[in-house]
Amino acid sequence: MLERVATNLTNCDLEPIHIPGSIQPHGLMIVADAHGTVVGSAGCGAEAKRLRGNRLQDVLAIDLAGFSHQSLPQTGFSVLGQAEWNGRLHDVIAYRSGEYAVFELTEAEAGSQFGATFLARLESIGSRLSRSITLTDLANQTAKIFQEITGYGRVMVYRFIDDEAGVVIGESIADGSDSFMNHHFPGSDIPKQARALYLRNRVRVIADVNYTPVPIESYREDLSALDLSDSTLRSVSPVHIQYLKNMGVNASASMSIIKDGVLCGMVACHHHEPRVLSLATRLTCQTVASAVARQIKMREEGELNRERVRLRAQEDLIVNRLGTDENLRSFLGGAARDLTHLLRADGFAAVQGNEVYRSGTCPAPEMVCAIAEFAGESGHSKPFASSHLSEDMPAAASCKDIASGVVAVTMDTEVPSTLLWFRAEKVQTVYWAGHPHKNVTQAEERKALTPRASFATWAQQVAGRSEDWLDAEKESAIRLTKRMLDAWNNRRINRLNQDLLSTLRKNESLIQQKDFLLKEVNHRVQNSLAIVSAFLRMQARNAEPIVQEQLAQAEQRLRAVGLVHRRLYQENDVQTVDLGRYLDELVGELASTLDPRWRQQLSLDLNPTWIDPERAISVGLIVNELLTNSVKYAYGGEPGPIMLSLEPARGGFRLTVADRGRGVTGQVEGTGFGSRVINALVERLNGTISSEDNEPGLRTILSVPTNA
Repeated sequence: MLERVATNLTNCDLEPIHIPGSIQPHGLMIVADAHGTVVGSAGCGAEAKRLRGNRLQDVLAIDLAGFSHQSLPQTGFSVLGQAEWNGRLHDVIAYRSGEYAVFELTEAEAGSQFGATFLARLESIGSRLSRSITLTDLANQTAKIFQEITGYGRVMVYRFIDDEAGVVIGESIADGSDSFMNHHFPGSDIPKQARALYLRNRVRVIADVNYTPVPIESYREDLSALDLSDSTLRSVSPVHIQYLKNMGVNASASMSIIKDGVLCGMVACHHHEPRVLSLATRLTCQTVASAVARQIKMREEGELNRERVRLRAQEDLIVNRLGTDENLRSFLGGAARDLTHLLRADGFAAVQGNEVYRSGTCPAPEMVCAIAEFAGESGHSKPFASSHLSEDMPAAASCKDIASGVVAVTMDTEVPSTLLWFRAEKVQTVYWAGHPHKNVTQAEERKALTPRASFATWAQQVAGRSEDWLDAEKESAIRLTKRMLDAWNNRRINRLNQDLLSTLRKNESLIQQKDFLLKEVNHRVQNSLAIVSAFLRMQARNAEPIVQEQLAQAEQRLRAVGLVHRRLYQENDVQTVDLGRYLDELVGELASTLDPRWRQQLSLDLNPTWIDPERAISVGLIVNELLTNSVKYAYGGEPGPIMLSLEPARGGFRLTVADRGRGVTGQVEGTGFGSRVINALVERLNGTISSEDNEPGLRTILSVPTNA
């Protein structure tokens, strides 16, 4: 929940800290090739001459039977035991560095051993850690334990958070050092390559920040690029040395806390005087750090499991309280409070089309819709979750006080629904160890990087952010949405089944009547229309062209009438006809008699409109006349665009036939039979009809009341 701190530390990130070419002076190094011949050393003083070109077993007083370069692990080091060097007992470790075997010797701690006493101490430490109840208790206990093990004056336990920044969650101070408890350190304090090394080499010691680096001396081969990633004596970056000096630290040690292969924290130890940690102490620290990581994991998993149990119980409660599927309010209203509490949110909202449902503290409906649309955009993670919505969506800044956090999930109903949980802004003050924006500077004259000089407390007001969403909460939102969709669909299916059963019961007697009516009326009407159509075709065979045209028009009018009957008797309801559907089929039949090029010119926009069959026949005949007239005259007989629309109007409907042709001047005088038919039918419908200039073309509008 921290504001992102902009940094420009490219040079720090590129510093090759794993190949410094030197070591710290509190130990010594011997480098051998794959054959066991010494090829280099560091910190050996006058003994270096004796090492040159000799074999390991001749210069190192330790049992190397069975030892080989290949026996060393790929990463990490092996403890070989103890050997005397210059009359003092030293601990000896070895690790692999490319084609070389590197041996490091550090002075052994008096009386150090890894027997029963060591194991008993680890057992006691493990018991102390396991008795910690909260994560804060565990962190403070960890700091005390490491202080006891190392003897450092100040020990801090870091937890890494957003943007790799760290916060001190546990601390133990024994030398009057300044406290950094609850202070944050920017992620740039630990460059990327240093983090990578912390995963590989889990304990780092700087015995004295004022040390003089001891260069690695090459006897036969160039060892300037020797990889010291696994070294315990590796010389440290000058930037980090200056960083510690600026903190007033003379010696430091750090231990990695690694959980599931991720660097999740660190134990940092500081001392005001030079201090060396023996191998036994370092191995103890490494073991305890691993135990701390396991304790953290156990607590996090336990907390996660408890949260998941709570969430699943709450999900069950919500599903059982869902209502009917008529609309969002009826569906969600009974579970609104539970939906809000599920994700510990301040408000819950749902959007489906133009309907918005809100419960608790939510933005205005218009903003809820905008957030839902933004969350649904491609490229966003599913579910969309943010604890800083105004940064992701600047338009939401106006409501950041009540909606800085949001989780949004889409429910795939017929009209997609978006479920949204909102969290209010949580303004807080974050304390930094020094100004986070002044972490590293570059001296103009030397062109060298130097860390920030002050670690004085710097307070930062963090606004526009909510409490972070837990992974378990996001998982719950997805899981609940799927269950709600199932409930929605089940309720819809049940309601449709009930409606269907009710309709079937009501229509049983009507179906029987309709069956009889269909047999009788359909037989008579179809026969009658067929006979009339046959007579018209017979009469047209020997008639003059103009008469043939008139007879064809008459037959088309019969088709319009017959189509209503055919449509009527294909439906369950014999009382009404969907005028839009009827006109769609009527235009289709008319188009089938025209030049095929006309089919692409006819544009229909027909809304469902239910009227009685008799009035539908009248409207169909009018449309037939108007379309026939446009086909003949609008474009001089050639195909051209003709639009037919049907839309609701106050108390009825409006039908429009429009073309982009010659307009009024291109039409014949409206005194023929077709015009008389139209006028008579309009009067019968108690409607009105008018024509106007379509600029270009002609637009004819028929307005008819639904019931007259």
